[in-house]
Amino acid sequence: MSSSYVVAIDNGSQSTKVLVVDERGVVHASARVGLLPYEHPAPGRAVHPDDDVWRSIAAACRTALQRFAGDPTRIVGVGLCTIRFCRALLTASGELAEPLLSWMDERVSRPYVPEDDRVAWLTTSSGYVTHRLTGRFVDTAANYQGVWPIDQAGWRWSDDPAAYADTGMPRTQLFDLVDPGDRLGEVTASAAAETGLPAGVPVFATANDKAVEALGAGLARPDQLLLSLGTYISSMTVAAAPGGGERHWVNFGSRPGQYLAESLGIRRGMWTVSWFRSLLQEAAVHDDGMYDLEAELDREASRLAPGSDGVRAVLDWLAPTDEPHRRGALLGFSGTQGRAHIYRALLEGIAFEMADNADDMAAELGRGFQDVIVTGGGARSRVLPQIVADVTGLPVRRAAVDDAAGLGAAVCAAVGAGLHPGWDEAVAAMVRLGDPLAPSEAAAEYARLRTLHRRAREGVRALSATLSDGA
Repeated sequence: MSSSYVVAIDNGSQSTKVLVVDERGVVHASARVGLLPYEHPAPGRAVHPDDDVWRSIAAACRTALQRFAGDPTRIVGVGLCTIRFCRALLTASGELAEPLLSWMDERVSRPYVPEDDRVAWLTTSSGYVTHRLTGRFVDTAANYQGVWPIDQAGWRWSDDPAAYADTGMPRTQLFDLVDPGDRLGEVTASAAAETGLPAGVPVFATANDKAVEALGAGLARPDQLLLSLGTYISSMTVAAAPGGGERHWVNFGSRPGQYLAESLGIRRGMWTVSWFRSLLQEAAVHDDGMYDLEAELDREASRLAPGSDGVRAVLDWLAPTDEPHRRGALLGFSGTQGRAHIYRALLEGIAFEMADNADDMAAELGRGFQDVIVTGGGARSRVLPQIVADVTGLPVRRAAVDDAAGLGAAVCAAVGAGLHPGWDEAVAAMVRLGDPLAPSEAAAEYARLRTLHRRAREGVRALSATLSDGA
């Protein structure tokens, strides 16, 4: 029996990944195209230059399909996943009125204020790309988190007029919404010419990138923690309903009606690692080799002892909006350390802070965790997953497919295309995890270092506040 295939699009903060996947979750071709650095046209603003998100998606699709040795007529669907908390301001015809607003742009956390009378539509990055692929003004409901007039319990636009007044967004400027796994439309002839996707193939909704990543990693139990090691680092577990607390919030999941509890995160997490990598490269790399230097640093760091010879990293490279004075820091230099010490210190800082955040979430939820799944770019490291196991004291497993969000998008497309009768069957057939990585003998030392790192974070936070006051 011939296999059927779906194309999974995973657009992140630093790159777009595209996979061609069969109904068993086997990846038959893939490609990655890097995104250009954000532009900052004014203080507090961060945008993707020109039409870079669509450019990267089109290029990654073309390359993946060129590498695909199977029968393209057996491609039965496209799963579209893009990064969350972005905002696209579109003209009446669906073109960008200005470059796509990144999640780092302060405007996305505030009510919409019209600045350009050409803007006729307000949508997410997934809504914009859906229009580029299908020509339709339709989007997934599960990518609307933050300042949008969304009814989180009903997964549709609110019935309360105050929600539109509070967000500054008229209903007439918002796309229609569908659930994950539902059809968004079909690839148009013009989109097919740009992407290499077969014209007429249906495009299926997913959710926000973190939720799709959780789906592709098989997160299913309330005592299981998913650590998403991406540009923005977060930890997640399943939740029963919308809500949250002081130290966690609840996001849409990637199945209709599903929710995910999410801890506080690190706003520039693996981005900080990429920033450090960029300081060591003579020129930017935007193709499949963009992480080769990172792999070399990882090998060097694996030979170092816990604690990075005294170097500590406090990862406030992007301050939260309620504490704009906060800054990151690298501490503990004595002149004996090198680049591998800095790299390992960044990884250790990630593990320490996220372990504390996950514990805070667990306390608010009233339950603990038995194991950890790691996904995202940081899961490729040979060092970081073991550090996470040692810091948390829990067994850690990697998602078997490097791009869990891409696999999650493939699951959504497979369900939508009818390759599996339901979500449980699709996940069981397509999602796999690696063998557990147990805490090592370094766990005791990391327990001591975790306390020291917490003090370092508190000290740097206080120093940042003092410096911002000019004292």
